[in-house]
Amino acid sequence: MAPVFWQHLTVRARQWVALNIIAVIGGGLALDARFGWPGQIAAIFWTLCVFGWLYRKGTTNERRLLLLCTAISAVGEVVLSLVWGLYDYQFHNVPLFVPPGHALLMTLGLLSAPMLNKPAVAAISLAAAAWGVYAWWAGFDRFGAALFGVYAFCMVFGRARALYAAMFVLALTMELYGTALGNWAWAPQTRWLGLSQSNPPFSAGAFYCMLDLLVLAALAALPRPVPAVTGAE
Repeated sequence: MAPVFWQHLTVRARQWVALNIIAVIGGGLALDARFGWPGQIAAIFWTLCVFGWLYRKGTTNERRLLLLCTAISAVGEVVLSLVWGLYDYQFHNVPLFVPPGHALLMTLGLLSAPMLNKPAVAAISLAAAAWGVYAWWAGFDRFGAALFGVYAFCMVFGRARALYAAMFVLALTMELYGTALGNWAWAPQTRWLGLSQSNPPFSAGAFYCMLDLLVLAALAALPRPVPAVTGAE
């Protein structure tokens, strides 16, 4: 079974954490899009404040998870955006709120995952697979269809299936919101592969699933083992 995090907090406290994460992601992206550089600086400050607040509330495992997710996602952002050019932020950089923001989104996924039972996970996966077939056949998001394979890989080889399904939905929601505001934009065609892609690809959440898989694997590899607590699936 996959490990469960933040269980030392009360239900009310976990709800408060989730609300703060939703607020900083939604509000921070709105500030960044509306006010340019001053807005981006404000979003960075807000994100770091929430990140620091969560770090103080966390146990050793949660603190390690936050730091690992931030570090791994920072590398991923450089590779996917600056090197591969799959998407581009409005100032052609990687905003400093993005890597810790990934850690906050993963925390939201961990809090949401216990609410998904196996039928819900299966329904999300089947719906995504069906849309992937249609997107490839219609030709408007073939990269998204191919990227679904990353999600499938996580579901087959990872333990936290409810987490991956939750992250798939949460990440797609955030991607739709961020691209609608203009914080970033996905290229109409993938560099090197030449595949069409939507703005955003429907399975952009697969990248977040792979990030979570890597973070959990890295956390488990650290000297202090992760408690195997039932409930994340």
